[in-house]
Amino acid sequence: MARVIPLAPQFRTPKPEWLKVRAPGSPSYLRLKGLMRELSLHTVCEEARCPNIGECWNHGTATFMILGDVCTRACSYCAVAHGRPAPVDRTEPVRVAHAIQTLDLSYVVVTSVDRDDLADGGASTFAGTIRETRARLPHCRIEVLIPDFQGSHDALKAVLDAGPDVLNHNTETVPRLYRMARSGGRYERTLELLDRSRRYAPRIPTKTGVMVGLGEERDELVETFSHLRGVGCGILTIGQYLRPTDAHAPMARYYHPDEFRDLKRIALDLGFVHVESGPLVRSSYHAHETADAYERAALA
Repeated sequence: MARVIPLAPQFRTPKPEWLKVRAPGSPSYLRLKGLMRELSLHTVCEEARCPNIGECWNHGTATFMILGDVCTRACSYCAVAHGRPAPVDRTEPVRVAHAIQTLDLSYVVVTSVDRDDLADGGASTFAGTIRETRARLPHCRIEVLIPDFQGSHDALKAVLDAGPDVLNHNTETVPRLYRMARSGGRYERTLELLDRSRRYAPRIPTKTGVMVGLGEERDELVETFSHLRGVGCGILTIGQYLRPTDAHAPMARYYHPDEFRDLKRIALDLGFVHVESGPLVRSSYHAHETADAYERAALA
């Protein structure tokens, strides 16, 4: 019998020091986690395995994920489960608004999985969550991080008509990598959504996020930033892609903090009003401070 030689173990590249964070466990974190379980709510902080969950939850802020925890798309970079979602829970807007009121939040981010199985992509649930929150906590500012609704203008208008304070839709990566990274997504559709939002509701700032480390080139990033400015996007977040599991899209490399500072400078030079750029930056990271900084810069 031939002797079987075991394969050498495959090791991941160790995370650099600037990406290491403390494990969560503060009293505020535990309180918020308990409330989420009590009300059967989901957060993208948990589902997407965000490295900032300890910091954000310690400060009593979270990104609520509505419309369930199963996505109809299977983007290769994303840790959220995909498959056939459960039916829409019509009581969810009330439960989310109740949680926001209980926490007495002054700023909240509401996002969702993609729901391509729904006629409106879930836009009515976004609108209902905004309205229910406004009714209970009028002073709370609301940022929505929405899917592309498969390009539906009516769905986008339904969300904007509910009056969010910031309209966020992530670009995620450069055009060349869309087919690999974004199942069901289209780069042109992303630009069109941001453009339509700005034209339909010019008083609502538009925001987007881009990941680096998927294999993009610097000039591709600059071109993408330029396209986003071309449709009037005013707020940009730039963060490091971190591979959730070995089944997800491979990470090409870690960017150094100096590179993030360089990308921020480029984006600001292109005309973005506010840019958050760093290894741990995510779409909702420091969202409250980002909105404040945008307002100050816009008024300057």
